[in-house]
Amino acid sequence: MAGVTKEESWGEYLRNSGSATWKVSKPFVNGGASGMLATCVIQPIDMIKVRIQLGQGSAGQVARTMIKDEGFGAFYKGLSAGLLRQATYTTARLGSFRVLTNKAIEANDGKPLPIVQKALCGLTAGAIGACVGSPADLALIRMQADATLPAAQRRNYQNAFHALFRIVKDEGVLALWKGAGPTVVRAMALNMGMLASYDQTVEYFKDNLGLGEYSTLMGASAVSGFFASACSLPFDYVKTQIQKMQPDASGKYPYTGSLDCALKTFKAGGPFKFYTGFPVYCVRIAPHVMDK
Repeated sequence: MAGVTKEESWGEYLRNSGSATWKVSKPFVNGGASGMLATCVIQPIDMIKVRIQLGQGSAGQVARTMIKDEGFGAFYKGLSAGLLRQATYTTARLGSFRVLTNKAIEANDGKPLPIVQKALCGLTAGAIGACVGSPADLALIRMQADATLPAAQRRNYQNAFHALFRIVKDEGVLALWKGAGPTVVRAMALNMGMLASYDQTVEYFKDNLGLGEYSTLMGASAVSGFFASACSLPFDYVKTQIQKMQPDASGKYPYTGSLDCALKTFKAGGPFKFYTGFPVYCVRIAPHVMDK
């Protein structure tokens, strides 16, 4: 039988094949599982972040209004979409990043990669993950923003799969990738800031400062979370506006596209408008840095 040598039994062949398969799939499985666990922790923070970006007030005001009008369960609206997003986006993002960096390290004769190569790996991994996870991300934003709309305009999605079904039915298959442009750019910027700065900071803390494992993890996560937030929040803001928007009575959307949204936002609020909710966004990003 092809693949099995005389010296190798079927049991050994299957064990070796399984080991090779797990070695390839491990970064994808670990990335998705850790991302889903992190989502269960930060879902309320993510909900508040989205509401802040939609002009509902400060973090405290949003939280109080949600508890008063919708109850504590409102903080976990869209959780199914959030978990599906991590199962697709984070699985592809972290898995492909580790595959890309491992290949690059092999090509570099096992030496640590310079930050430029790490950034390129992060950009590529972010784009791959965003393309895969964009439909779930669209469902998540719409479910989180639904309560901010007038009752007659609410979509009332029951869960992530119902949302995807309704989007395809009402708007067509390609509508699943509405806002995919800023989603991809956001993911590329986030990954460049997060993954590259994280690995570089870990190396610096261990080799130059001699910090222990726990101190290195916490310090690198804080630094990485800051850079990831600073790089990606403007694109995240535009993405939220595009994915949430609905046509008016005449069928006209508030923005014709991502660039139009960015220009109108800049004209109305200046550059700092894109950084609305920055502290909350940093807290939201931190657990996903630690799941690395």
